[in-house]
Amino acid sequence: MARDDESGRSRLFDQVTSFTFNLLRSAVGSLAGRVGGLTLRIGSTLILDAGQRRLLSPEQRAWMDRAGQAIHDARVTAGLSLDGLAAALDMEDKTLLQAMEQGSATVSFEMILRLTSLLARNDPLPFLISLVRGFNPRLWALAEDWGIGHLPTMIERDRKWMNIYRGNEAVRQLPEAEFNQVLAFCESALDTALTFRTPSASVEKHGRAAQAAKSSNNDDTARR
Repeated sequence: MARDDESGRSRLFDQVTSFTFNLLRSAVGSLAGRVGGLTLRIGSTLILDAGQRRLLSPEQRAWMDRAGQAIHDARVTAGLSLDGLAAALDMEDKTLLQAMEQGSATVSFEMILRLTSLLARNDPLPFLISLVRGFNPRLWALAEDWGIGHLPTMIERDRKWMNIYRGNEAVRQLPEAEFNQVLAFCESALDTALTFRTPSASVEKHGRAAQAAKSSNNDDTARR
């Protein structure tokens, strides 16, 4: 019975994940149709040589390296070779994938979506954004124009918080009431940390007044 329940939850999770990714793709496609004929094929597929790569900004090269590492890590985790990944994507050979892992390519959004659906179906959005930022500068420039350029930072912060929770099995197993108590304590601790990080205006004012008084006393002592 427990095995059937686990299997049912697994199937449900797969369905939700698939639905979420398809919804993401549909939403992007719908949005694309409203901004000057943008399609999922936006962006050119180019393999850059060393000279062409040097023409890019250091920031762009760093993002390409990061995106390439993300593909490599996801591929290894999935147990795929470069040839195996190329076959799964119906590509003629692994040349483009190899260049992407080396941070030396630009690709279309369609290719990014295909890679994301294959390698990051359980957590697609951070992977997708990383690849867009690294491998499709044209689309990323549009994202900046739309005001969503801050998303990678915000998503990465959310992931760090989630990893704290996911890494603590004892918390995950708590009854609901005890979990809510721990959650309330964490919220209080966070508020306290923010208070210590950013002193209030009154505390700052008091600190400046105390420093001024100390300086005045030192001056009086020196005159004597």
